[in-house]
Amino acid sequence: RDARVIERKKAGLKKARKASQFSKR
Repeated sequence: RDARVIERKKAGLKKARKASQFSKR
């Protein structure tokens, strides 16, 4: 859904709890 927002949250993984999705990256 927010692929663009998730990319920016890469640095703020702590805020992106759903980081497990792009965690492989």
